[in-house]
Amino acid sequence: MAQATIEPAAIELIGINKSFGAVRANRDINLEIARGTIHGIVGENGAGKSTLMSILYGFYQADSGEIRVGGKPASIKTPNDAIALGIGMVHQHFMLVDNFTVLENIILGAESDALLKRSIAKARSELDRLEREYGLEVEPDAIIEELPVGLQQRVEILKALYRGAEILILDEPTGVLTPAEADHLFRILRQLKDQGKTVVLITHKLREIMAITDTVSVMRQGTMVATRETAKTTVEELAELMVGRRVLLRVEKGEAEAGGVKLAVKNLTVRDSRGVTMVDDISFDIRAGEIVGIAGVAGNGQSELLEAISGIRHAVSGSVMLDGKPIDLTGKADPGELRDRGLAHVPEDRHHVGLVLAFEENENSILGYHDDPRYLKGPFLNVDAIMADARDKIEKYDIRPGNPRLKTANFSGGNQQKIVLAREIEQDPGVLIVGQPTRGVDVGAIEFIHKRLIAMRDQGKAVLVVSVELDEIRSLSDRILVMFAGRIVGERGPEATEGELGLLMAGVEQEAAA
Repeated sequence: MAQATIEPAAIELIGINKSFGAVRANRDINLEIARGTIHGIVGENGAGKSTLMSILYGFYQADSGEIRVGGKPASIKTPNDAIALGIGMVHQHFMLVDNFTVLENIILGAESDALLKRSIAKARSELDRLEREYGLEVEPDAIIEELPVGLQQRVEILKALYRGAEILILDEPTGVLTPAEADHLFRILRQLKDQGKTVVLITHKLREIMAITDTVSVMRQGTMVATRETAKTTVEELAELMVGRRVLLRVEKGEAEAGGVKLAVKNLTVRDSRGVTMVDDISFDIRAGEIVGIAGVAGNGQSELLEAISGIRHAVSGSVMLDGKPIDLTGKADPGELRDRGLAHVPEDRHHVGLVLAFEENENSILGYHDDPRYLKGPFLNVDAIMADARDKIEKYDIRPGNPRLKTANFSGGNQQKIVLAREIEQDPGVLIVGQPTRGVDVGAIEFIHKRLIAMRDQGKAVLVVSVELDEIRSLSDRILVMFAGRIVGERGPEATEGELGLLMAGVEQEAAA
């Protein structure tokens, strides 16, 4: 009887090494990804996951090692080489031209004629086929910037499939998606797998790994430490492999000892830049020694609420009182004045609001507080004091790499988040408002950040947390407010179930949700 032939792996990485100066991002990496599977790669921020996949996609070249695609040695020096080998990549930050249509983005770089007439006709026909085959419906003539994030991600997937991708790499694909959009993405990925495609999923969300992958590989500090069949492992084992120690997946905290009101919001109404009412006549307060969490699907007014409270956005009406004194909501408020009054803000968008990525770590660690006497020597900045302060925060918050002279753009997302948190928390504010505290952050850093927020509460601070992660809201909060369409539609305790909160988030009446 003839022996069955063993199908070669879709991808083999053998002895891959990559350094950036003194930093070794990948060390002797060996990885095999079976054809027609969904293979997860997990690891802490800075573990080397994205670097490894960037080597596979041709953004970087390995210092040493070998890549095989379909069992054959492959030379991948540019993304075009990867595309020619049937490898596509959907990046964490989408590579789309905002003012182009879906169709124009699909054909960009893959045009077949100078006048584009044949390219567009071919793309329209092919796009129709791909949409039907994989459930990736999107209006081909829609402008990218007018599409929600979930649909923009579909365009990225369609772009890769249009170029003939048999192997699809997705880097942190759910970092910007709502739970419903993430569920839809998973249905698409399963369909891709059923059609024989190979999917590589880079993520730090272990529950997603358990829900969608066939196999998972774990990286730690640039090395590949384990590969497991997903069905034969657990969230707890993966977390321990990632961090190198046992990780608490649910925050431990005692009962809150709430004191007097620190922040009072009354009848607040806020509109966005288009004039649409995003916060609609809401009222709540936060007391010293408690964490109030706001749950809701992104886009229901949470961002505008935080911006109004922190002095970034003008409010139409209502009032916000900080320690019994009003905050100016006319748009003339200086966020620096609010910092002086003891209100610290960790913004949702750390890249555009929380950090200046071109600045060094030490510069970002005092951003907004640079006129504090601790950082001055006469009229000038005291560089020695700033560097000493930065090193102290790096040690206390386990910021990696521990180099205060490194450009902030070169830190991973989780470590950038720690830089912002360290800056705000170490000012010892009376009120801390935090938007998406662990967005794009790995399991070890999530545990660390949650402990810091609980410590703030236990020191008698008032903490307001906005998060789209229901597990996070339920773990951290002493009281949970749910926002839908700009209004607070319910208040619950931390014992509320995910189903109950989910109904409120979907706009179901409070009585029905209860």
